[in-house]
Amino acid sequence: MFGILVMMLVVALLVSSAMLVFFIWSVKTGQFDDTKKMMDGLLFDSEDDLNDAIAKEKKQEQEKQDLIKSNKKV
Repeated sequence: MFGILVMMLVVALLVSSAMLVFFIWSVKTGQFDDTKKMMDGLLFDSEDDLNDAIAKEKKQEQEKQDLIKSNKKV
């Protein structure tokens, strides 16, 4: 009886440790950093509005990259 409890405790500790390691890994790799997209989903009524907002954001990022490249050439 005691052996079963020890085995269950060891298995529970291993599983919970693995879950903690995966959680820490996901936080460090930025899996939860996309809060802006989720908030934009609340602001826009339709999928088309959200896609337009995403396209606008990509255009702004491209313009920012172009500006950085043009400053490096100078």
